Amino acid sequence: MSAANRQDVTFRSGESSCSGWLYLPDSEGPVPLVILGHGLGAVREMRLDAYAQTFAEAGLGALAFTYRHFGDSGGDPRQVISIKDQLVDWEAALAFAKSTPEIDAGRLAVWGSSFGGGHAITIAARHPELAAAVSQCPFTDGVASARQYGVVSSIKAMPALGRDLFAAVTGREPVLIPIAAPAGQVGLMNAPDALDGYLGLVPEEAQFQNEAAPRIIPKLIGYRPGRSAARVEMPMLFCVSMNDTVAPSGPTLRYAAEAPLGEIRRYAAGHFDFYTGRAFEEIVSDQTEFLVRHLLPEGSR
Repeated sequence: MSAANRQDVTFRSGESSCSGWLYLPDSEGPVPLVILGHGLGAVREMRLDAYAQTFAEAGLGALAFTYRHFGDSGGDPRQVISIKDQLVDWEAALAFAKSTPEIDAGRLAVWGSSFGGGHAITIAARHPELAAAVSQCPFTDGVASARQYGVVSSIKAMPALGRDLFAAVTGREPVLIPIAAPAGQVGLMNAPDALDGYLGLVPEEAQFQNEAAPRIIPKLIGYRPGRSAARVEMPMLFCVSMNDTVAPSGPTLRYAAEAPLGEIRRYAAGHFDFYTGRAFEEIVSDQTEFLVRHLLPEGSR
C-alpha cells in the first residue's frame, strides 16, 4: 500500500469556487485521479475522506470536493441545491484535475454517491475520455424517488415550497427546510433511516447545516440521470443498495443494465450504511479493485 498526503485546494467554478482535498499517493510521475462528489446537501467531511484515503493508499490520487453554496465552498445564496450548478462544479473539478501537473489527465475517473451518484452518471456520459466511473447508491430517477417520498409528505412541503419559490423570484433569502427529517415530517429526505443515517455522517468540525431550500423539489422530480447510463462508454461500477429507502434500487438496476461496460454489485445494506462499518469495508474494497484495474496498468502496481 502507498502512503498518501492530503492538501487543501480550491478551484474556480462559475462565479465562485469549490473547496476540496487533494490526496496524492507517494509514487513517481503523474498519477491517476478519482474525483469524488457527495449526495444531497452533503459536504466532503461526511466520510468522503475515508474513500479518498483508501484509494490513495492503493496508488490513486483522489479529489474530494464540496459543492458551491454548501460547507466551506463559495457561492450565494447559501443552502441552495442546483442541479445545473452542481454539474458545473463537476466540470470545474475535471478542469482542475487536467491542469494539475501531478495528475495524469489521461487516467481520470469520477465517483459519486447518492445524488452525486446520479451526477457521476451524467458526467460520465458527457466525457467519454474518462477511464472509469463509480456510482454508489445513486439517485437515478426523480419520479421513482418522489413516489417513495409519498403524497402526504409532498403535500406537507407545499407551503414552504411556495414561500421559497416566491423568495427566489423576489431576490429574498431562501426559505429553508431540513435536508433530513424524522419520518413523515417535512424535509427533502424523511425515510425512517434518513435523519439518524444522514446526521451520523457529520463530524463535529464540519461546516454543515441540515437545511436546504425546497425550490429544488420540482427539479428533483424531473431529474432522471439514470437515463444517461446507456451513453456511458467507459467501464462503470454501479454499487446498489438492495433495500434503499431514498433511491429505489429497481430503476437503478434497470438503468445500470443499459451501460455498455457496466458492472453491477448488489449489497444488503441501506442507503446510509455504505459509509461506515462492515458495509463500508466491503464496498470500498470492491471499488478500489475496480478503480485500480482500470486506472493502474499492470506494470505500475
